[in-house]
Amino acid sequence: MHHRLAGLMGRGLLAVALAMALAACSTMNFSTFGGSQAEITPVADLGNYTADQALTEARAHFRNQDFGYSAALYKKFVELEPKNPEGYVGLGASYDRLGRFDLSDRVYASLYALTGGSTQYYNNLGYSYLLRGNLVGAATNFQKARSLDPANQVVAGNLTILANAAGVPRA
Repeated sequence: MHHRLAGLMGRGLLAVALAMALAACSTMNFSTFGGSQAEITPVADLGNYTADQALTEARAHFRNQDFGYSAALYKKFVELEPKNPEGYVGLGASYDRLGRFDLSDRVYASLYALTGGSTQYYNNLGYSYLLRGNLVGAATNFQKARSLDPANQVVAGNLTILANAAGVPRA
């Protein structure tokens, strides 16, 4: 099974995930501003932002797939509002889109320390693993999310993406 999953990854898991992810997760694309995919874009006058301004702009940049900017702004929001889980969710997702899984892992650890294992936490962590090509990790976390909220349509959509990527028929 693991060899089959690894082979499927090599033949297009990311293409399948990228094509279907827009509907299943907030936004999905590997486009950023800057010279490299893994670049977090500096934002002018970031020190002058209020928490509300940083969050509003971070959301807008994330929706527009400007993940370098959204990462910088969500990071600012987390600095200003360290007890607000929305900042960690957005920051982790932004880092995931930048392919900076080293950073998203740290953010998800902080999110877990703040909120525990919520549906959103397990869904986002599962999606992070899906982007990395770790289908077993993705499945484990999506199943945990589904066990907490069986009717959650985002989780159901991500499980469908995972099943399609792995070539597993879904009933």
